Amino acid sequence: MRIAQIAPLHEAVPPKLYGGTERIVSYLTEELVALGHDVTLFASGDSRTSAQLRAVWPRALRLDPGVRDPLAPQFLMLEEVRRQAAEFDVLHFHMDYWPFSLFTRQSTPFVTTLHGRLDLPEIQPLFARF
Repeated sequence: MRIAQIAPLHEAVPPKLYGGTERIVSYLTEELVALGHDVTLFASGDSRTSAQLRAVWPRALRLDPGVRDPLAPQFLMLEEVRRQAAEFDVLHFHMDYWPFSLFTRQSTPFVTTLHGRLDLPEIQPLFARF
C-alpha cells in the first residue's frame, strides 16, 4: 500500500527532545515500512526515517529561532500533501483536526489520529460536522 504519514512540524520525527506525537509517528512509520508498505513521511527536514522523507521545512519549528509564525509552514505542508495526494492509497494525518475541511473534498481517503484532548466542548461541533 502507498501510505503517506503526515506529522506536525513542531518536532523532528523521531523527536530530538519532547514529542509524544512525533515518537508515535516514527514507530508507526518504521513498522509500516518493515511490513513492506511504500511509506512517505511528510515531516521536518531534520527527521530520520527509513520511509521516503518529503520535507517542506528544513527543521523542527520548535528548534528554529527564525520562525515567528509556526502556522505558515504547517499550512504549506498541508498544501503540498494535497497536491501530491493522488500518489497515495491513503493519507494518515497526525495533526488533529487541521486536515478535515481541506481533505474532505478530494478523492484520496484519509484518516486522522487525534493526539490531543477530545473533551473540549468547543471541538464537539467540529467533530459533528466532519
